[in-house]
Amino acid sequence: MNNGDLNWIANFIWGIADDVLRDLYVRGKYRDVILPMTVLRRLDAVLESTKQAVLDMKASLNKAKVVHQDPALRQAAGQDFYNKSKFTLRDLSARSSQQQLKADFEAYLDGFSPNVQDILDNFEFRNQIPRLSKADALGTLISKFLSPDINLSPNPVKNNDGSVKHPGLDNHAMGTIFEELVRRFNEENNEEAGEHWTPRDAVKLMAKLIFLPIAEKIQSGTYLLYDGACGTGGMLTVAEDTLQQLAAEHKKKVATHLYGQEINAETYAIAKADLLLKGEGEAADNLVGGPEHSTLSNDAFPSREFDFMLSNPPYGKSWKSDLERLGGKDGLKDPRFMIQHGGDSEYSLITRSSDGQMLFLANMLSKIKHRTKLGSRIAEVHNGSSLFTGDAGQGESNIRRWIIENDWLEAIVALPLNMFYNTDIATYVWVLTNRKPDHRKGKTQLIDATQWFKPLRKNLGKKNCELSDDDIQRICRTFLDFKETEQSKIFRNEAFGYWKVTVERPLRLKGIDSGKVYSPKEIKALKETGERDEKAQPVIKTIHKKGAKSDPLFGLFEATISGKSVVVEYEPDTELRDTEQIPLLEKGGIEAFIRREVLPHVPDAWYDPESIKIGYEISFTRYFYKPQPLRTLEEIRADILALEKVTEGLLGEIVGGGH
Repeated sequence: MNNGDLNWIANFIWGIADDVLRDLYVRGKYRDVILPMTVLRRLDAVLESTKQAVLDMKASLNKAKVVHQDPALRQAAGQDFYNKSKFTLRDLSARSSQQQLKADFEAYLDGFSPNVQDILDNFEFRNQIPRLSKADALGTLISKFLSPDINLSPNPVKNNDGSVKHPGLDNHAMGTIFEELVRRFNEENNEEAGEHWTPRDAVKLMAKLIFLPIAEKIQSGTYLLYDGACGTGGMLTVAEDTLQQLAAEHKKKVATHLYGQEINAETYAIAKADLLLKGEGEAADNLVGGPEHSTLSNDAFPSREFDFMLSNPPYGKSWKSDLERLGGKDGLKDPRFMIQHGGDSEYSLITRSSDGQMLFLANMLSKIKHRTKLGSRIAEVHNGSSLFTGDAGQGESNIRRWIIENDWLEAIVALPLNMFYNTDIATYVWVLTNRKPDHRKGKTQLIDATQWFKPLRKNLGKKNCELSDDDIQRICRTFLDFKETEQSKIFRNEAFGYWKVTVERPLRLKGIDSGKVYSPKEIKALKETGERDEKAQPVIKTIHKKGAKSDPLFGLFEATISGKSVVVEYEPDTELRDTEQIPLLEKGGIEAFIRREVLPHVPDAWYDPESIKIGYEISFTRYFYKPQPLRTLEEIRADILALEKVTEGLLGEIVGGGH
């Protein structure tokens, strides 16, 4: 069946909403009825041929008092789902009484297998039945979906002469129609679409970024794909299609298993329904979702490892309730977010509670394969804050440090602005692997793809552009070439790291005894009553034992007390305390930087080695900033002369008007 036919069917179903629901629902709510009804009609059509076999199996299982009937009923249906009620939708279309139709329709829904019940519950479809029944619209709705003008069955519909009136609809074609309906409803509700739905162009790019580098290394076998914020499941299905296509091109046969987790009930229902409609019942069973299934606080796959992972986690969304469920900031022991790194046995990846997007990345990294040839590959979309928020030692910076010091970060691609439906902020695709090829080891590539896009003729919410196939190819080629260009910069991993160092200066107070060592209690009193003076003597807090060596850079100063040369430490002045960010690639390290940048301005300064923290941040602006060229003196002079002529004319008019 060609795309035109599929589009026609999608248009027909789209039209049912206007025909039946116009006066019952606002347009934004049509999806609450049309999407679950599309699922029901397809499942109903698929199950028609084995309906009696399921009923017979059900009767025999009941007779034998078998409790766990699901596997046997699936087998009888020949599908990963079934309906054990005595009704089909066609039976229900003959009901003349609305009351009887409502009761029988509810019994029909109750007859579906648990996986379909899960979909219906998360769609909250049963909540729609009273309204539809009261408005006498339920029967009309069922009749429209049974219309002889469309065929949602896998079997062809034939004319009286045996010719095909409507070809059968295979699982792939049905999945395509369902995805088209989801896309249209998302665009209708574009204010909320981006929250659960990543544009297809962005998904295609992400899939290619994780598969193309290893396309020739893919072997026949089984691969596991995962999305920890799977929304309507588009990333998983596009990634699966991309992998299958590349494998076929390289004459390999691969089996794929999809796994996903989604907290939003409706989008989870859509994802699960889409997989069932495509004939991927096992994958549908591997999706976990609903409000109680937050990926951060309730990981559905704690012991699983995956070959390929891709995701678009929520940006700027509070995860405070997840944090509380995990035991709070002090009680959190989840091994995904409290790890060992850099000699720290309690290295914290816990981010600010106002934004949990980077924790989704940490969750994925906890699931990478360490014992396979290809390891794991990851693509995840983030907004700009993941590049730089969080100070050294804080969660976001710690995650960046952990990733980069493990040499997992291959590249970050800056996408065009206005790519997503409900936001115009800058977005970036992070590409990671624990099996970097030799030429990439120790290095990270940044790609500025912000100018590679095709404008849309009509905005979809905030989305006003898309990545054409040529744009996607161009980005992938830049990524694979791994060369320095105007849009591609390559850095040593350490280029993103820095030491955060506390720089101290002594407390200087008027009228103090320069030869006295002051106790902590005395220093506290002095701070409350003394007057600071830059020219006063520093307050001594410690005298070191004989033999200690002075080192002013570390706060160990030579002083003369009672005619003897000793090594002392001064009380630091908290009001003069400062911090410096020193690049890890600084020639000569921290000491060289302090001597060059600090001591010439404040010779009495020192730094505290105990204060040193390592941080990482990535600044696209710094690396890709293009300053506007300065105007020439001739251009400026011409503008000034032109302005003088104008002002002279105005002045003449004013003075002339005065006479």
